[in-house]
Amino acid sequence: MGGWQTGWVTSLNDPDPATSTPAPGASTFHHADSSEGAPALTSLAAARIAVEALVDGGVEYVVVSPGSRSAPMAYALAEASAAGRVELLVRIDERSAGFTALGLALSTGSPAAVLTTSGTAVGNLMPAVMEANHAAVPLVVLSADRPEELLGTGANQTTIQLDLFGEHVRFAADVPAGASPLRAVETALSAATGAFSDVAPGPVQLNLAFRDPLVPAPGEGLPPVAGRQKFRIGTEPLTMELAPAAASLEERRTVVLAGHDAGPVAEAFARAHGLPLLAEPSSNARFGPNAVGPYRLLLPHFGADAAQPIERVVLFGRPTLSRPVASLLARADVPSALYQPVPVAWYEPGRRTELPLESLADLAEFAGRGPSDWLDTWLLAGSAAQHAVDGILAAGPGATGPSVGALVWGNARGQLVLGSSNGIRDVDLAGLPGAGPAATVYANRGLAGIDGTISTATGIALGGRQETTLLLGDVTFLHDVGGLLLGAGEAMPDLRIVVLNDAGGAIFDLLEHGAVREAGSYADAVERLFGTPHSVDIAALAAAYGVGHCSVSTTAGLAEALAAPVAGRSIVEVRTDRAGLRDLHARIKAAVSVAVSGVLGA
Repeated sequence: MGGWQTGWVTSLNDPDPATSTPAPGASTFHHADSSEGAPALTSLAAARIAVEALVDGGVEYVVVSPGSRSAPMAYALAEASAAGRVELLVRIDERSAGFTALGLALSTGSPAAVLTTSGTAVGNLMPAVMEANHAAVPLVVLSADRPEELLGTGANQTTIQLDLFGEHVRFAADVPAGASPLRAVETALSAATGAFSDVAPGPVQLNLAFRDPLVPAPGEGLPPVAGRQKFRIGTEPLTMELAPAAASLEERRTVVLAGHDAGPVAEAFARAHGLPLLAEPSSNARFGPNAVGPYRLLLPHFGADAAQPIERVVLFGRPTLSRPVASLLARADVPSALYQPVPVAWYEPGRRTELPLESLADLAEFAGRGPSDWLDTWLLAGSAAQHAVDGILAAGPGATGPSVGALVWGNARGQLVLGSSNGIRDVDLAGLPGAGPAATVYANRGLAGIDGTISTATGIALGGRQETTLLLGDVTFLHDVGGLLLGAGEAMPDLRIVVLNDAGGAIFDLLEHGAVREAGSYADAVERLFGTPHSVDIAALAAAYGVGHCSVSTTAGLAEALAAPVAGRSIVEVRTDRAGLRDLHARIKAAVSVAVSGVLGA
């Protein structure tokens, strides 16, 4: 759903989009609100209607990129901001603006908007829109456009903007110059927030055409500045009423997999039914007495030939991180079920093998309850595996990806953002599950790209209004280094950025390309094309953007840096060497295998 069920197209004579029903699978768009005989609205009047509708519809933040054609919306937003009705952020790079809005929507749970001018400015939003589509994030694109008489004439910054995002948006509306955008805005917000019961939340586009004049009339001015009530989304874990597993349930060797965005319901279900919990870091379920840390290294020990093989799998959220998990879910001899109480955006119906179940009662019948020794076996194996991992990492030398991941996870508080590539996988491997949730965890796992990570974390920090830590690699950092740019007077997030700098893309050494490198004949090509080595001075970059910086190379140094309170922005650069990373993971895997075999007697 979601990415495969999008909005609709209507013409000027089509019915009101607010009461129409989108056709499943249709990628359709709307030419909005024109009443025959009604006088044309000025550009600023139309923009004020749009802003009023956005604010009334729950939009709390708008990220603005400067431009001329979008000026009416900018002035109307400035008026609303002065009146204390909306928060504005300004970013000169539209790609950074899009991901900042994405982060704001993630941390607040409300739709967030991004405003651009026409032309290539709109195209720069594509990566953020794609991520929002597959992650079901209510991102509202406000793209300004030239009036119809200028389209197709070669006028400056004119192109076809309405169908630019294709099936990545739930709804798109083309609002002609002079027309009221009210109905289009209302319908777009309904689509963005998932008000249509068969479609997941996701991004929408309002393509707003404006004619000259684009500025306020002489004599108009901003209203007196009013204070805006500050808010912060709650961080308390979900409290559930979930009955203990009934004695009548059949005993089964079931595991609970908690993928991205599973939520604490996964932890509660595993605990209630006496089942081991295998939770990814961004599941927000990696805690509690049933959670097993380095679970992905344990899965081979519970295969079909094991003394206690896995019989069933219950999946919450989206699994994205490891091949052992993917292999388990692909096994034809292990039935699996997916808890799906609402539409989701990350897969197309019928394309996965898990049985989708809407109720926890049905899920309980499928999962059963764990045999008396099933959970204990997993916990003992998990403890042995964790001890083996910790032992290898403690032997050093220096800081490594897994040791950095473990430290960042163990010191997390407030909000934690995990970059794609190795960072989130290092935490998944070495991060010890706690007794309870220490931080709200975010990650761009919709499409798992490395782009826009700093900007996303900035939006999350500003929207959540609490200290935030971002863990990412050096390539991910450099990909969005422009996200460090904040204009004078812009809101400053409390954001600590931990950069694991191994001078290139280390994740490829852990894939097949690492074996190709070791074979020798393609070593130089692998290093250049996949390793992408660099010698960028991150301290100099930090200074250029006015961000504090410190450099560490040991776990002790990193632990000291992480213990300090987060105030404003800072960068903690952890210098390490990726040359021995493949060998490190091989040693971890071997040590875990020995330790677990000793516990299981295999």
